Amino acid sequence: MGYDEVITKLGDFGPYQKIIYLLICLTSIPVAFHKLAGVFLLGKPDFRCELPFEARNSSSSHYELDPQLLSAAFAAHEPCTYYNYDYSNETGFRRAENATAQTCSSYVYDQSKILNSAVTEFDLVCGRQVLAATSDSMFMVGVLLGSFVFGQLSDKYGRKPIFFASLVIQVIFGVVAGVAPDYFSYTLARLIVGATTSGVFLVAYVIAMEMVGPAKRLYAGIFVMMFFSLGYMLTAAFAYFIHDWRWLQIALTLPGLFFMCYYRIIPESVRWLLSKGRQERAIEIIQNAARFNRVEITDEALRDLLDEGVSCKQDPKLQQQAVENKPASVWDLLHYPNLRRKTLVIFYDWLACTGVYYGISWSTKNLAGDVLTNFVISGAVEIPAYIFLLLTLNRWGRRFILCSCMLLCGVTLLLTSIVPEHMSWLILTLVMVGKLAITGSYGTVYLFSSEQFPTVVRNVGMGAASMVSRLTGILTPYINSLHTYWTPLPLVIYGVLALTAGLLSLLLPETHNKPTLETIADGESFGKKQRGDAGLEAGGKELQPLNDVKANGKGHKF
Repeated sequence: MGYDEVITKLGDFGPYQKIIYLLICLTSIPVAFHKLAGVFLLGKPDFRCELPFEARNSSSSHYELDPQLLSAAFAAHEPCTYYNYDYSNETGFRRAENATAQTCSSYVYDQSKILNSAVTEFDLVCGRQVLAATSDSMFMVGVLLGSFVFGQLSDKYGRKPIFFASLVIQVIFGVVAGVAPDYFSYTLARLIVGATTSGVFLVAYVIAMEMVGPAKRLYAGIFVMMFFSLGYMLTAAFAYFIHDWRWLQIALTLPGLFFMCYYRIIPESVRWLLSKGRQERAIEIIQNAARFNRVEITDEALRDLLDEGVSCKQDPKLQQQAVENKPASVWDLLHYPNLRRKTLVIFYDWLACTGVYYGISWSTKNLAGDVLTNFVISGAVEIPAYIFLLLTLNRWGRRFILCSCMLLCGVTLLLTSIVPEHMSWLILTLVMVGKLAITGSYGTVYLFSSEQFPTVVRNVGMGAASMVSRLTGILTPYINSLHTYWTPLPLVIYGVLALTAGLLSLLLPETHNKPTLETIADGESFGKKQRGDAGLEAGGKELQPLNDVKANGKGHKF
């Protein structure tokens, strides 16, 4: 058992773990700020060309003009061109000879709903509208790079220093994004901020999970995500009170300063210390926790318990097995037919969950009604989704929950294409049911995937799935921009993604109440047969050894 038994003796989830866990959960809030702020930072109001007489007289520049002038100046309400009339003043003009449509050189924006944004300041409309989608896409490229870079660094240098380094970089470049003088510097700063969200959230998630015993990990993982949802809704509160996009970006960044005060409170991961052979420091942290929890554990007892976790280093047979398993990589997941089938389905599930989740979250500004209200509802529906998972994942099984949530999401989003446009309330309801369902899918796929991958390649498999999923995150801003061609088109694409992922998930074997898969052979055998997974007894109580090394009998869930 090793460290898991130490956690149990400390109280499994004692006062010390609760305080550290709560502090870590709070750091999910600013991560949500940065990931979802683009809805307001890149808000796109109604606009039209700035007419020549308005350019000459800036005091008369305003969004509304005489309807007769507007109908004559703009063909078919096209906001990106205007006719080259001889504009003598606001109300009097005469048609020039052979008048033709001219491309806008500047624009007038409707400030009744959006005071200003990066879109209005950098004129990211008409021929430049793709740049707005590119900015959000580059943010997700940063998330992808950050998950790889900061993940590697945290394994090498420790969870704590990388966590706080990410926070510092996030605050610095979050402010830089708020004062950026041009589109390029703004997008670059946001890319770096996107990378730091991985450094903060993923490392914090690992620390939080490592603070609790095996029996509490499901709850620990779900509650971290609930705090992210809280940050989601608070983003709208900031946007409600702060209407200037630059001050909004800075305001969403500055709370990160508060979390730097954690440095003397948050300990280094004991599991990481043990993996690096720093047992003395690990014991010191455990003893501090024990004193806080009013539990007495001698240093000798601690060493005995911790030595059990590394006993394979002293057992020649187990040591040989570790050597044999060392080269395991993603290639092992794709080399064997059954593992390959399951791995590709899991990758597609991650692609669908990420694309649909962020697609709906970022598309609330394209829905009818008030943007802030839609945004808050979109965040609020996540809370009942997570509560649903807490109540059902250990009762109904992972596969049933994942498939049903995916299918529900797919069906509701596809239905939006046949609802009349004037029934905006029904479209909004369907989209929010889809958001609730995809949130349930997202929460399930983390746990379900980790149980599908064998121990020897679990970290590699989860890392690969997470990185693959960023591809749809990068494409999502461009998909959302397709609403200009047909309003329901983005939602239809997301519906197809969710529906196909739900159907494909039926190919995965159920993992609930099944032992942990330890070796590549276990993973290849598991789920091969429809009735009774290979290597498992009918009751799913014991994993039969597949390679002369007996699996750990209790089947602890990762």
